[in-house]
Amino acid sequence: MTPASADDAIARSDDERTRIDKWLWAARFYKTRSLAAQAVESGKVLLGGARVKPARALKIGDELQIRTPSALYVVHIKALSAKRGPATQAAQLFEETEQSKQARAQARLEPAAHPDAYIRGRPTKRTRRAMHKVRGEP
Repeated sequence: MTPASADDAIARSDDERTRIDKWLWAARFYKTRSLAAQAVESGKVLLGGARVKPARALKIGDELQIRTPSALYVVHIKALSAKRGPATQAAQLFEETEQSKQARAQARLEPAAHPDAYIRGRPTKRTRRAMHKVRGEP
C-alpha cells in the first residue's frame, strides 16, 4: 500500500467514525465541543432514546434527541462532519422531524399566551403568593 492510499484510508475511516460531541459542535447545536460533551454526559442528548458517552461514534441515519437551553430537537443524521463550518453546511448535516418542528413552534407560542409567565427582577409579595399557589405550596 502506498503512503497516499494509507492517508486516504485514514481519512475515510475518520469520515465514517465521528464522535457525537464533535458532530453536535459541527452541527452548531452547542457553541463549544466541551459544552456538547457535557450535554451528552448529563443525558441531554439521546441516541435512539438511550444515553451515550461523548466518544460514541455516529452513523448516517441515527436519530438524536437534543435538548438545548432553548428547545428540544429530534433529528436524523444525514452526513458526518468533525469540522465546524458555516451554518449553511451545518444545516445539511441533519434533518429535523416534523413533530419536532411543530413542538418547537408550539413552545414558542406558549410564552406569548402567558405574558406574566416571565417576571423580571425580584417577585413581589403578590406574585410570590401566586407562584406558591400554582405549585401547591403552603
